[in-house]
Amino acid sequence: MQSENRFFDDLAKMVNGIAGTVAGAGREAEAAMRDRAKEFVGRMDFVSREEFEAVKQMAATARAEAEALKARLDKLEGAAKPVAAAKAAAPKATAKPATAPKAAAKPAAAKPAQKPKS
Repeated sequence: MQSENRFFDDLAKMVNGIAGTVAGAGREAEAAMRDRAKEFVGRMDFVSREEFEAVKQMAATARAEAEALKARLDKLEGAAKPVAAAKAAAPKATAKPATAPKAAAKPAAAKPAQKPKS
């Protein structure tokens, strides 16, 4: 059943218009608040998500590389320890016999005789 009263039709149109205006004002207010929040965060020197993810990836790569280098160093040090232990256990007297025969080869008569003191 349709109403024949134009007052209710005009009232419905006016309420519908107000609702549209309020919704538009709400969207504008939300956009304005979003812009202000972005400005506020921008002044606080926060980093963006993309920058954070990039630095996080760089840190993970550096950590993995450091662990690989540490493992390599441990392997090299492990190989160097037996060699160092073998050198420490080897007798060091091998250099002395090479010099000893030269001293023994000098004849005793080669020394000049000293004059007796009077």
